[in-house]
Amino acid sequence: MLLVALTGNIASGKSTVAARLRERGAVVVDADVLAREVVAPGSPALEEIVRRWGSAVRADDGALDRAALRRIVFADEGERRALNAIVHPRVEALRRERVEAARAAGAEVVVCDIPLLFETGLDRDFACIVFVDAPEDIRLQRIVASRALSVEEARRMIAAQLPAKAKRTRAHYVIENDGSIDDLHAAVDRLWDTLHARARQPR
Repeated sequence: MLLVALTGNIASGKSTVAARLRERGAVVVDADVLAREVVAPGSPALEEIVRRWGSAVRADDGALDRAALRRIVFADEGERRALNAIVHPRVEALRRERVEAARAAGAEVVVCDIPLLFETGLDRDFACIVFVDAPEDIRLQRIVASRALSVEEARRMIAAQLPAKAKRTRAHYVIENDGSIDDLHAAVDRLWDTLHARARQPR
């Protein structure tokens, strides 16, 4: 089994790449999906978050109020680190469970979609790393449009991640998402052919 890390800074198009790899046959383990699972209503992680930041971060339906929490943690690096300390270990444990389940089921290529791969030091766990990149001005526009945020909020979210330049040099493959969706799909298809061939090579 080939274990692949997929990463990219916010609004780079990483989720679109992950979806295309899933269509081609990869098993995709999405850290964002796992993060939602670990803070589900009634979960220990959600209760710990509410104890730290108060009932204002819990929505009326009992779920996490992500917008309220985002306003807190992206305005203060210390608060963001505190949130990561609550969520990341639980997400990582769940990710390892899903990877092992895929291995047991005979998966050839498992792609772990991890936005903060380098920030959390998880890059050492993978045979190869794929980085999705797009120009910062395009990513800024996407964040503002898709999340109904101000430009200032969007800039804070971008600044909270390591610069793309530093990540590109540490990736084995870089997908450029600066063209059409067809261009992106074609690039991912070429990547899939490479990954699939690597997975079938004798170890």
